[in-house]
Amino acid sequence: MRALVKHPDGPGLTLEEVPVPEPGPDEVLIRVHTTGICGTDLHIYEWDDWARSTVPAPMTVGHEFSGHIAALGSNVKGFEIGELVSAEGHVVCGKCRNCLAGRRHLCKEPRGLGVDIPGAFADYVVVPKQNVWRHVEGLDPEIAALFDPFGNAVHTALAFPVLGEDVLITGAGPIGLMAIPVVRKAGARNVVVSDPNEFRRSLAMEMGATVTVDPTTADWKTVQGELGMTEGFDIALEMSGSRYAMADILANTVHGARVALLGIPSDPYPIDWSTVIFNMLTIRGIYGREMYDTWYKMNILIQSGVDISPVISHRFSAEEYDRAFAAVRGGDAAKVLLRWAD
Repeated sequence: MRALVKHPDGPGLTLEEVPVPEPGPDEVLIRVHTTGICGTDLHIYEWDDWARSTVPAPMTVGHEFSGHIAALGSNVKGFEIGELVSAEGHVVCGKCRNCLAGRRHLCKEPRGLGVDIPGAFADYVVVPKQNVWRHVEGLDPEIAALFDPFGNAVHTALAFPVLGEDVLITGAGPIGLMAIPVVRKAGARNVVVSDPNEFRRSLAMEMGATVTVDPTTADWKTVQGELGMTEGFDIALEMSGSRYAMADILANTVHGARVALLGIPSDPYPIDWSTVIFNMLTIRGIYGREMYDTWYKMNILIQSGVDISPVISHRFSAEEYDRAFAAVRGGDAAKVLLRWAD
């Protein structure tokens, strides 16, 4: 089969022929249909310090995908050949305190599909049966391939109740963009999206933002005044990892505001903890998806009409992977997909 393999000798990936993996007794073999490229994949492609110290190259990479079940291990029940599925990308240990308590998203030692173990940028991928997610009948495989990052968006957007609240989203990457229709569906009053990239701001408006701002030039008080806000944002979703975004959040939220942090900073940075304390802010870190409550909510949101398709900006065949990664690095891209099967 074809697979995008990361070798340890430098940047880039190689599309090459590798054996089709055999599912073990408790595993499922999936014929990959569509994959999405995320920031983690870009780090691996560029082979930066984090990637070199983390990924056991040579290895097939990739973790955002959809596909159809091709084979079942001898112990696997409840699935059928041909079903459209995705998979939770974190393979948990099952033995730590949180796993035993059913809080698997808080596993002490998770392994990442396409990061620690062979991934989905291939014609076939094997995943443990407990990680397989069956999609609702008739779902577009492209939308199914977005469920991993969509889960990050849903987990972050629903970290706090947003009904009737004014929400600030800092960072209009794919996850920030997908959070917009989620908080809209959950009843947010105003959704303001901050991002310096004009293309992504335009996508944010298409996905339901009330207004977008360029944080490098924004007059926050004017923006809030035009929306009838008198005290600041009630909820902030930080999706960028930018120290400047966090400063904007601290300066523009109400006393008692709630802040969900998903964006990962490239370097540590200080914040004004006195503002956090005196304004009695609640700050919550978000990582991945809750297994499998977030996945259930994703299904319901899609069935209820939430449309995340505008986040797809580029589509390429698997053979065009270099062009696809170039698009990810460019400024006019959101979610970039690779097609592996018809």
